[in-house]
Amino acid sequence: MITMALYNLVDTFWVSQIGYRAIAALTIVLPYHILLIAIGVGSGIGINALASRRFGERNIEATNQVAGQVFSLAAFFGAIFLAAAVFFPEPILTVSGATPDIMDFATQYLTVIGLGVPFLFFMIMAGSLLRGSGDAVRPMAFMIIASVINIILDPFLIFGFGPFPELGVRGAALATVIAQLIGAGLSFYYIVGRESAYRIKLPHLRPRLPILRDIYRVGFPSMIMEFAESVVFALVNYVLSAFGSLALAAVGITIRIADLAFMPMFGVSMGLLPIVGFNFGARLWDRLWRAVKLASGGLVLLMGVTTVVLEIFAPDLVSIFSDDPELLAIAVPAMRIGLSALIIVGPSILFVTTFQGLSKGKEALFLSLVRQFIFFVPLLFILSLIWGLTGVWLALPISDTLAFLVSGLWLFREYKLQQRRGVWSSTLAPEASPGSDSRDGPTLNSSQF
Repeated sequence: MITMALYNLVDTFWVSQIGYRAIAALTIVLPYHILLIAIGVGSGIGINALASRRFGERNIEATNQVAGQVFSLAAFFGAIFLAAAVFFPEPILTVSGATPDIMDFATQYLTVIGLGVPFLFFMIMAGSLLRGSGDAVRPMAFMIIASVINIILDPFLIFGFGPFPELGVRGAALATVIAQLIGAGLSFYYIVGRESAYRIKLPHLRPRLPILRDIYRVGFPSMIMEFAESVVFALVNYVLSAFGSLALAAVGITIRIADLAFMPMFGVSMGLLPIVGFNFGARLWDRLWRAVKLASGGLVLLMGVTTVVLEIFAPDLVSIFSDDPELLAIAVPAMRIGLSALIIVGPSILFVTTFQGLSKGKEALFLSLVRQFIFFVPLLFILSLIWGLTGVWLALPISDTLAFLVSGLWLFREYKLQQRRGVWSSTLAPEASPGSDSRDGPTLNSSQF
């Protein structure tokens, strides 16, 4: 995930050489890209949780059937969003808040990036599938390879070095598509080449409604949570467009730098989810909650150090992309104010992930939507009217703090509810029967939590 964030930074760096309007154009496409991630990650989380649970239940045939759904889902969603990007780019960009001076750049980028959507979906879902089997190394390697290829191709395709054509913003998009194709190809080869823990046969590829229902019972709330991010970014772009494309460029740079902080959070979340899912299926309650505690504590330490670094070196980081004084005057406060609550964002994400791993998707969805639409969106509009751009930046840490308090209390409430049902074993509870998804098993005592 850090490698992916570095790719985004390098991509933005090269595009920034074209001008700040090019950066603003990529920022406008971001809601569409987040929507793609919403579909891929939401589906992947459901696949991950279900596959890891089936492994915990030692039901290998059911696990292979889960794996087969990756292929049909990637093809289905890929075809829909490829067509949308190629045939309807301007309506998508208008909804995302594009201003007239950046519409041409944004259209160039979106129409090309749409060609790689099927590969992006497959790469994300296949990575989640492999992590569900306990293999986190291969997805990491494939992602690193794809990101490195993207980083290498960017300057050649943007500026036309050597035999390559000068494609500008289109070149940045084409480099991404090529990298996604290679990443998806590596994932495909590894899964079907009998190197993974899965043994997929043609009958496993047939869409199975009961399996899809189980996948999206957990994954759909995650998809909605990511979709909410897309809507929120579109609203942020809408608010910022009133301040001009310079403000859009500034927030685009800030987001790319912030990715370095957020990607480790998402990486730890992806790592925690199959552990929670496996231990939930195997009924290893003590191990499950120790994993939640260790992951949350580790992120608090990591994000504390990260926050200090970002606050101190914000001007230096922004100036890597541009030395425009007007851009610096907007982007530096955006980073320092907007990312000031990172230390509590990590645990908040893991609290939601824990509910997902426990197959409590409704609770996870509720907590995510509370942060986005109950706290952030109202604060975004209210504070921007009062303090302008400063109000936009302030809305983020305030909503993060409120979300941390709510999600933490909700997780503690879940613990209390479980505690009232009995006392969880500190080692291994009676083995769950295959397919069992009971939530009424033994509970954990307070000292273990």
